[in-house]
Amino acid sequence: MADLTHPDAGPWKTAVLAGMASYLDAGALVTSGIAIGGYYAGPLQLAPGTIGSLLGLQTLAFAAGALFGGRLGDRYGRRKVFTLSLVLYAVGILLLLVAAGLPALYAGVVTTGLAIGADLPVSLALANERAPAGRKGTMVVFSGMLWLAGIVAVLVLSSFMGVRGTTGGRILFAHLLVVAVVVLLLRLSLGESAEWTAARRAADARSTSGTESVQFARFRELFTPPVRYALLATGLYYASWNLGANTLGQFGTFLWTALAKGQVEQFSRLTLLGLPLGFLAGLVFMRVVDKPARHTWFAAGSALIVAAWALPALLGPGKITLVATMLISGLGNAFAGESVYKVWSQELFPTLLRATAAGVTTAFARAVAGLAALGTPAFALGHTRLFFDLLLGFMLLAAVIGLVWIPRLSKVPAPDVPATSAAEPADRALTPVAAPTP
Repeated sequence: MADLTHPDAGPWKTAVLAGMASYLDAGALVTSGIAIGGYYAGPLQLAPGTIGSLLGLQTLAFAAGALFGGRLGDRYGRRKVFTLSLVLYAVGILLLLVAAGLPALYAGVVTTGLAIGADLPVSLALANERAPAGRKGTMVVFSGMLWLAGIVAVLVLSSFMGVRGTTGGRILFAHLLVVAVVVLLLRLSLGESAEWTAARRAADARSTSGTESVQFARFRELFTPPVRYALLATGLYYASWNLGANTLGQFGTFLWTALAKGQVEQFSRLTLLGLPLGFLAGLVFMRVVDKPARHTWFAAGSALIVAAWALPALLGPGKITLVATMLISGLGNAFAGESVYKVWSQELFPTLLRATAAGVTTAFARAVAGLAALGTPAFALGHTRLFFDLLLGFMLLAAVIGLVWIPRLSKVPAPDVPATSAAEPADRALTPVAAPTP
């Protein structure tokens, strides 16, 4: 990685500090799953239905936060939204840390869900807009590496801290609180996106002059060609793939203990086995994501994900198949899934609709996952075979969308306005592109 003290390290500094949204998002989701589904469940007498409602509400709040946060980021700026969202995140994590009953747990999951949802689309947009030409995909994929780092940190803590009961959950939440405060202080040194500033001024000037042409800045223009096709394709892809990822992230501990009769610490340690390989695969994808070879790597990743979910669907959810699903899908996710969705969400949308579009598609995917999560524990226990068959079907649907539909979409034109700085190019993102075949 580049030296952040180097004069040309602006894009990397932004990528790290903006990408920490992914670290904190992953940390919150995985920690909530482990703490609420494991450490808090016994001492606080949480029934399976209660666990499902808590984790489901967190995901639904994520969806709401992404919807509003993305739009606010396009309208009022990236920096304001990701600063306020991180303050909200710290408050939510603090509630979960000190929770002694259901009121604090419900308040905490809703608050953290809103915060991580609002932070993600604007942070991705800022990292993309500060990246130099030909490296934008690299910077966005880097945020996925930080997502993985967040998972690793939580699993390492839960695997080796050697505590039981609510104390284990409180230690995990305390880790997130400390990281959030540090990142918030460091983010205050970041300026606003010059690309967004230039696009916002141009759109406002056209509005003042009474120009009636399509500006690709208004919310309703998100549903006009060609943007609406990209919105539909990326939203359906992310929602389908995320059902599997969200199940493992939020309910992996529950499925392991309830269906495979394993222990929480054992599950965390086994999950850690595949993370070094996933990290190395992510480094490989960072080198190819801005090149034509991306499609080949994406196809390979999609095949691995489908194969991974076929194991519990065909052989049943035992210890071996659940571990294999985690390891194989984790490798596939380095080249597909959320990592490539984030790249598409930046490439296929103009500047003043970029965070809005990412917010809408993220909201849709998280809402679908949140509604599914409300019944996941009971459904997985009562209809186990059908549960895994459906997840396999959604992985197949995501692969088809990513391999067949999305390559046919038009990308946003490259910037042609002189850059204000090497790190912050202005963008001709308000110029329409040719409509793709729907």
